[in-house]
Amino acid sequence: MPVAEPTRDHPASTWLRYIGATRPGFLAASLVPALLGLSTAHYDGVPLNIVTAVLTMVGAVIAHAGVNVLNDYYDALNGTDAINTERLYPFTGGSRFIQNGVFTPAQIARYGTVLLAVAAVIGLALVAAAGPALLLIGAFGLFIGWAYSAPPLHLNSRGLGELCVAIGFGILIPLGSDAVQRGALSALPVWAGVPYALLVANILYANQFPDRRADAASGKRHWVVRLRPEHARWGYAALAAAAYGVLVAMVVGGALPRLSLLAAAPAALSALAARDVWAYAATPARLRPAIKLTLAAAFLNGLLLAAAFVIAAA
Repeated sequence: MPVAEPTRDHPASTWLRYIGATRPGFLAASLVPALLGLSTAHYDGVPLNIVTAVLTMVGAVIAHAGVNVLNDYYDALNGTDAINTERLYPFTGGSRFIQNGVFTPAQIARYGTVLLAVAAVIGLALVAAAGPALLLIGAFGLFIGWAYSAPPLHLNSRGLGELCVAIGFGILIPLGSDAVQRGALSALPVWAGVPYALLVANILYANQFPDRRADAASGKRHWVVRLRPEHARWGYAALAAAAYGVLVAMVVGGALPRLSLLAAAPAALSALAARDVWAYAATPARLRPAIKLTLAAAFLNGLLLAAAFVIAAA
């Protein structure tokens, strides 16, 4: 059953309101790659520091939460969420905390800024363990998160949203998480993160079908808007196929251990979702199951790959 949107009376708890405004159902997208980066360091024989590992995961999730909150703010400014009548809450159309009068835009802007500031402080504390390279990784990640929806760059509106998501979640988080433990940069978390990067980009891509009309009306020119639905649906299948194809190629090429093929298991979920996207691209009200499958495929891929590194190191 669809989840009820927030109202001024629900949730009644202030803390639950602030948690809900971060879109918590999506925050695993940052936790999973943090775990993946920890697993690559472990695979290479690096002793894990529990304190810095936990701080890394917490910092990644808080940064993601801040980006989500600020995205709601900027989408309120451009009117996208207000006119979105085809949204599939809680997956698309924003958190609805502004549109339903739970928080004002100014409150959301302050909240998002505070979350990013907290994430930045955690990142600075971890620089001592990882070295100055982490400072650049973190700064670039926060910049991408802000520029994704904020003017004047609003990169998602320029068709660069999937690239931002892939780099931020699939490359920078595993790389930074690994570096905190290793004390240096390594190529392994980058190779490991590429399949996840493509699958997490597909989460954004799938979510844009229900939001397509509202996004087009407010000037957001991502690829699902630029292409007709019968053409845009090809993009979903292409991203999923590329994710699993790259995974297999890297195992065959020796960049990843053979056990990494475990992470190809969610291909079945991606195939089911691709079938629905193909069938219902022009009727996005029926895409809720496909969006759920897309989330599950991405998260399972990252978790299974992390588990494969841990098992292979045993």
